[in-house]
Formats: sequence, structure tokens, C-alpha cells
Amino acid sequence: MPWLEAFQFIKALHIIFVVTWFAGLFYLPRLFVYHAEATEPVVRERLKVMERKLMIMTHIGGALAVAFGITLLFMDPGLLRFPWMHAKLALVALLIVYHFWLLHLKNRFARDACDWSSKRLRWFNEIPSLLLVAIVILVVVKPF
Repeated sequence: MPWLEAFQFIKALHIIFVVTWFAGLFYLPRLFVYHAEATEPVVRERLKVMERKLMIMTHIGGALAVAFGITLLFMDPGLLRFPWMHAKLALVALLIVYHFWLLHLKNRFARDACDWSSKRLRWFNEIPSLLLVAIVILVVVKPF
């Protein structure tokens, strides 16, 4: 029984940090939209600070979500026998790529070197939503 309780506790931590991670994945690109549209230097500088601080929170949330997810797989390696888990892990890999793409864009905005339009950034902002929907459906419905 203690094993099951530990597993449930780790699962709860995994979910908490997934939510934290997604908060950053959702909001950071929105800050980029505001940054791309900002014309006043003081606003652009304030957005740089916000982007930097939010990126730190996003790093922490993402790292802990992945760490607790890996812990769950070590605690129950049988999860890897399910095709839905492989699909979920592939989508998580795409989220990690997206996360580092955000870091790249944040660094470009910090140098005033990002040439993405606000429209392109708005479309880019939709990627984590699509991945979240797919991941939740895979985990809850387990379609295959």
C-alpha cells in the first residue's frame, strides 16, 4: 500500500508541475506578441524583464514535470508497454522542443533582434494548446 500512495503522490506532483509548465508555455508567447507590438522603449524593457522571469518559472515547471514523469515511469515501467504512452512521450518531446524555441525567441527579444510579426507569434502561441489537448486525450481515453 505505501508503494501505491507514493506513486499517487508523485503523480500529483507531476500534474502540478505540468500545470506550472503550461502556464509559461501559454503566457510567454503572449508576452512576445505584446513585445512585437510595443513601440515605447520603456514598455519593451519591462517586457524583457517579464519574459526573463517567466522563462525561469517555465524552466522550473518543465524540468520538474519531466523529472516526476520519468520517476513515474521508473516506478511503473509497465506503462511503457502501451502505445498511447509512446504517443504521449512523443508529444512531450515536441513540447520540450517548443520550450527551447521559446527560449531562443526570448533571447532574440532580449537583444532586440526578433523579427517575428505579432500575427506569426499568435499562431505560434497555439501550438501548446494543441499538444495539451492531444496529451490529455491520450492519457484519459487511452485510445490504443
